[in-house]
Amino acid sequence: MELTVVVLADTETHGDLGRLANALETAADAAAAGAELELVFDGAATRWVARLEDPDHKHHALWRGLKPRSGVCVYCARAFGVLAQVRRAGVRLLDERRGHPSLYHRLARGAVVLTF
Repeated sequence: MELTVVVLADTETHGDLGRLANALETAADAAAAGAELELVFDGAATRWVARLEDPDHKHHALWRGLKPRSGVCVYCARAFGVLAQVRRAGVRLLDERRGHPSLYHRLARGAVVLTF
């Protein structure tokens, strides 16, 4: 199975943190089951990368395991002022469609796309 887990949740509320946690757990579950997995941070969620890089963050260990399978929307990272932080973290920048990841192309090739 090919699975793309897209995080759209902002960093502002407890509910946002809950959506992030659910996305990370779903991605980790899929990876453990052998799925072809991609974790995408888009929109305001691009701000999560810097927070997850902090070793004291409660989801840091989970993030470290998923980081190699992750990508960040370059347009949104720029728009939300975190492009330099994403680059420092070494996370792949996605820019397939005018600076954004192309969810359509993932769907067209048969990937399941889940959004959180």
